Amino acid sequence: MMQVESTGPAIDANLAVALDALLAEQSVTRAAARLHTSPAAMSRTLARLRRILQDPLLVRAGQAMVPTPRAQELREEAAAVVRSLGALLSPGAGVDPAGLSGTFTLQTADLVGSALAPGLLRLARQEAPGVSFRILAEELEAGPALRDGRIDLEVGSIDHVDPETRVEPLTELRMVAGVRPGHPLAEGELTPARLAGAEHVAVSRRGRFGGPLDAALAERGLRRRVAVVLPGHLAAMALAARSDLVCLVPAALPGDAPSPLTREAEAFGLRLLDLPLPLPPLAIGMAWHPRHTADGAHHWLRRAVRRAFHAPSTS
Repeated sequence: MMQVESTGPAIDANLAVALDALLAEQSVTRAAARLHTSPAAMSRTLARLRRILQDPLLVRAGQAMVPTPRAQELREEAAAVVRSLGALLSPGAGVDPAGLSGTFTLQTADLVGSALAPGLLRLARQEAPGVSFRILAEELEAGPALRDGRIDLEVGSIDHVDPETRVEPLTELRMVAGVRPGHPLAEGELTPARLAGAEHVAVSRRGRFGGPLDAALAERGLRRRVAVVLPGHLAAMALAARSDLVCLVPAALPGDAPSPLTREAEAFGLRLLDLPLPLPPLAIGMAWHPRHTADGAHHWLRRAVRRAFHAPSTS
């Protein structure tokens, strides 16, 4: 039995439901049938309501029962309270995106944010013109930031383990080599030895020089030279486009639609070369705190990210 806490004695919210049924039906038997209970139980509830309200509420008039003046005053109010309780305890209704207003905060790598922003802005203009986006770099520890509400959604490679976090996969990508037009690696067969012999720019927000490519090369007795480590892919691709450095770029798996992340690399004019050795795929997903799962506004945000991520090229 649901109890509504107040500053005074606890109030049984079911009494409001019973009062509404009794005043609407003006019959203990019909009110009991309406609420799927027994006439005896409804009669006891009516007695309790009479004690609380200090009014008989329904009185016998021949074979029928009629409401007292106090009951007539309460009838519409009781019905309104029951409607409010029904709305309060019903599943959330869908949200009209046109009525949304506010800012969504996303945390992503720079490349993911740059690839997603045009599609998100286009969808917002079309569907939710009152919505803005704040896209943060991967600086906050995502689990606590999602929990505390500092960010609404994390998009990218979800590498933190937090049992309460909801994670939805978006796609899997492979890594390819990005080089400037006319780069020596773009001519002839790209072998592991030639790849290792070139200078590289690595991407790591933690400043790490090594990664899966280094492990794959080491299995073949090879080692590459990383000339510089940068915190983001956009800076690495810009540098590779103006030098002989090689950078790794995420691209769609064979047979998949082109990834918007690859389109960012093509915008720099980079040539994309298949790697001559296997690397594990890169899983991209989005993560959020479960308190937002049923929220209509957040549902629109997640759907917008899905559509923006898989949107075809407009070029």
